[in-house]
Amino acid sequence: MADALPLSSDCTPACPIAAASEILSGKWTTLIFRDLFGGMRRYSELQTSLAGISPRILAERLRMLEDAGLVHRTVIPTVPPRTEYRLTEKGRRVEPVLAAMAGFGQMLQETAQSRDGVA
Repeated sequence: MADALPLSSDCTPACPIAAASEILSGKWTTLIFRDLFGGMRRYSELQTSLAGISPRILAERLRMLEDAGLVHRTVIPTVPPRTEYRLTEKGRRVEPVLAAMAGFGQMLQETAQSRDGVA
C-alpha cells in the first residue's frame, strides 16, 4: 500500500475517520450515495428507492450532503417543480469506501449463511 492509513486510537476532531463517519453515519446516507452512484436522480426517485424514509429525513440528508459539497442540487422550474440530485466530484470519492463496505457486508452475509446452513 503506497500510503499508510492514518489510523490512531485518538478520537479527536482532527481524526480523519471521525470526519468521514460524521458524514456517513446516518441510517440513510450510504443508501443515498448508492443510488446517486448510478447518476442523476430526481427527489421522487430517491424517495421511491429508499422505501421507508420520511420526506423530512430525505430532505435533511440531501441538504447535509449538499452543504458538505458532496451532492449538487438542481431545481427545474416546472409545475410542480422538479429537483434533481447528482454527486459532485468530491462526492464520487466516497465510492471506494462504500465498495469496501459492500464487500465487508457480503462477507458477513456469507458467513451468516454458512453458519445457518443456508446454501
